[in-house]
Parts: sequence; structure tokens; C-alpha cells
Amino acid sequence: MSTQFSIGIIDIGSNSIRLVIYEINSHGAYRVVSEHKESARLSERIGPDGCLHNKDIQLVVPILTHYSMLCKAHEVKTVRAVATAAIRNAANSAEIVRTLEEQTGLRIEVLSGKEEARYGFLGVMNAIDIQDGFIIDIGGGSTEVTLFRGRSVAESFSFPFGAVNTTRQFMRSGTLAELEVAGIRRMVEEAVASQPWIRKSPNLPMIGLGGGIRTLGKMSQKKHKYSLPLAHNYVLKAGDLDYFVNLLPAMALEKRKKIDGLSKDRADIIIPGLIILDTIMKAANSSSFITSGAGLRDGLLHETLNPKQPLKADVLEASIENLLMLHPNGAVAHVRHVDNLAMKLYDALIIDPAQQPRSKRYLHAAAKLYRIGASVHYYQYAKHTQYMITQAHIDGFSHREIIVCSLIASFKTKSRTHAQALVFKDILAESDENMIMKLGLLLQLAIALDSSETQPVQDVEVSISGKTLTLKLHCIHNPAHELKAIDSIAKDFEKGSGLKLKVQAVAFSRT
Repeated sequence: MSTQFSIGIIDIGSNSIRLVIYEINSHGAYRVVSEHKESARLSERIGPDGCLHNKDIQLVVPILTHYSMLCKAHEVKTVRAVATAAIRNAANSAEIVRTLEEQTGLRIEVLSGKEEARYGFLGVMNAIDIQDGFIIDIGGGSTEVTLFRGRSVAESFSFPFGAVNTTRQFMRSGTLAELEVAGIRRMVEEAVASQPWIRKSPNLPMIGLGGGIRTLGKMSQKKHKYSLPLAHNYVLKAGDLDYFVNLLPAMALEKRKKIDGLSKDRADIIIPGLIILDTIMKAANSSSFITSGAGLRDGLLHETLNPKQPLKADVLEASIENLLMLHPNGAVAHVRHVDNLAMKLYDALIIDPAQQPRSKRYLHAAAKLYRIGASVHYYQYAKHTQYMITQAHIDGFSHREIIVCSLIASFKTKSRTHAQALVFKDILAESDENMIMKLGLLLQLAIALDSSETQPVQDVEVSISGKTLTLKLHCIHNPAHELKAIDSIAKDFEKGSGLKLKVQAVAFSRT
């Protein structure tokens, strides 16, 4: 088993410079333990000669020096520092890198546009379960557009405009007149015309990366009073992009800063970024827009951890396993066994044929994760589990599915679930509450079948006759705890499922 270590990713972007420190525990599970951001606006500082001059380079040195010290404080094993469009496109790129490396001790990789797009693709593909679509990464000095089919890159291109350098070129007064908006659109349309593949794949979802994209998602969520404030995998409400593109250009900067969800440090560059996005989405005739909280830095992490196979085969399963191994709490053997029993029960009963196999995956995720709340406090762990699943999120599930899973994992009673579901009534479907109750009862039964956490019930045969559900338990030792636990939930199970429980325990045979 590997020991715990940390990886630091430094992203020297055209707008901001970020450090993310990931901790990888002894089980191989990873999480963010520290994140820092400094605004640098490097694209604004490029001179008329195309160079980033020494006085501006020196502004970056203390930021990188501080990040290097933070990595040492966190005992980071591996640091990867990458530079994107502003430094890549500068006429004195090699000089900038040499100066920064000499004065900070960091080794800096200058990413090509293709590499930047590839890392963004890796970050998205390992965080969203989607087969086909576009990825758009609007940075400060460039915009990368990638078309993927079957979770593989089909086409990719890096355009030399982003939110910062477009603001500098077109937005001189703090607002944008119609003529200036038209100028940005014309620039983007002419660039898109050089890449005809963008127009040849209509009706695909577009996934957006970058701080401006996340800001758009936050503004949309605030506008609709969205009940789950997760930026990752948020599907933008229909008409919201048009709404903000039409609202913001003529609005004074100080007034713009007061819009809910719009951070003050992006208020001046958000409009050109949104116009770039809107123009490319219209050219691609995209069916929907999804914001991603994962991108370039996550892609770099995955390649650093698994250089031979950075792309996960099953996004959902990898995310469930990662979350479980972040919070094992000594019950891993138990929850894996509960999961096996829950799957056997589901296959015999098929709770919701209309949603199969999705509802089976909800139960599977809930069974594996129902105990993670014990890492906060064992008592009332169900409450902590429900919160942790919704806030940590599960990659591969939509927002609605994350909520469904959290309520199955924490299920206790129908009335309690109803009160919890009301909080998310803007996201859940009307039929979800009934499904959550049925799958929650099934999970409670599977948990009861290993209530001693010693796995006496090695297998279970399930049969239904009329209104009776018979469980034949094949046991390797006395299942007294399990029989008592089943008896304690039998009444609630019968009331919720309409099935009377009948249990028979027999010795387990290996022949």
C-alpha cells in the first residue's frame, strides 16, 4: 500500500496565477487540501512589441516564490508549474521562463495550445460522464475549443483571444457599445470560419471551463435561487446566456459588481468572455451548456498520477471509490458487503424498471457511501453523509442524481425524506421521492443483513410469492445481530414496500 503524499499544480494563466495542492492518501484517493489564486492580468501587460518586460515579470516572481514555499510547508512531493497563452505567445517567452526559473527555483512548462486543450479535456472527461460534445476553455489570453466523440478528442484548436486581451482591445470605457459588441462577434466568427469542423457537429452539449464560465454558472444559480450551489456539472438554464449578454455590456462597472454571483475581480472582463462564448455556441449550434469545475489543473493531476492511463474507464465508479477511500473509517469491508447484498436485492425486486439501470447505480453509490459521515462524527452520521455527498459531489452523476443518492444513503423514514426533499424541490422530479423511499428501504435491509459488520450472511436467495418476500440467508456464523436488525425494520419495510418479510437462515455451503 502506498504512503500519503501531495502534488502541487501551479497554473500561470493569462488572467490569474493559481496553486492547487492535492493530497493523495495511503489508499490512493485524492482531494484538494489547499488552493490559492492571485490576479496577474499578464495579457494586459504585454507591450506593443509583444514582450512581457522585466518590471512585469518581476510582479510574478513573489507569487511563484510564495507558492513554492506553500508547497514546501505542505511537504509536496511533486510540483508541476505550467504557463499558458500569455507567456506562450509573448515574443520573449524563453526569456520570461528563464528569469522565473532562476529566481523561483521552479521548473516551468510552457504548454502549447494543443497541450492546454488536452489537459482541459482530461480534466473534464474524468469528472463528467458524457460521450460526445464540445469543450470550450476561455482563458485570459486564449480560447481552446475541443470536439470529442466517444470520449476521445476528434478536433481541437486554440484561438489567440480570451477574456483579458479582448477586453483590452475592445472595451476601453468600462462598458461596451453595440458597435464594439459587433466587433468582438465579427472577430470570433472570422476565427471560427477557419475551423469548419465547429459548425459540422450541431446539437451537441458544450462544456465550459475557466473562471469566467464558473462565474456565469454562479450568476445563473443566484438568478434562479438554485438550491444546490455546486458549480461543477451545472446545466445553464435556457435563455440565461442571452440574458446576461444583453444585460451587462451597457451596465456601469460599479453596478455590475453588485450582481449576485459576479465576483468583483471579474466584473471588468466578464462581458467579452460571455460574447466569445455566445458567438462560438451559436456557430456550433450547441444543444445545451454545462459548467465544469474540473479542467486543466485536474488534467495535469491525472496525468501526473497515471501517466500511462490518465483517462478513467468509468467516471462514476472512480468517483464513488475515491470518496469512499477518502473516508474509510474502518468499515470498508462492511460497506462493500452491504453493496453486494443490495445489488442482489435490487436484481430480485427491480424497484423501478423505468429507470433501470440508473436507479441501480443510485443504490450502488448510496450503499458504498452511506457511512462516510462517520468521519465527521459517528452519532448522526446519516445527516453528515447526506451533506457530504451533496457538497463533495459525485462525478458522473447530475445534480439531481447527486441529491437522490444522498437521500437514499441517509434514508431513515418517509417523513424525514419528504422534509429533506422539499429543500431541493426545484431540482428533483415529482417521482423521485417515491423512488428514494423504496431504494432507501432496500438499503436499510441490506445494512441489516450485515448489522454486526462481520459478514455472517455470505449470500442471500430472494423470492417473492404474492405479498411475501422470502430471504434465505446463507451464513458462515451465527446471524443473531442480523436477525434482530431485520426484525426491527420489518414493519417499516412492509409499510413502504407492501411486502411482508420472511427470513430463513441456513449454513453456508462452499460446494
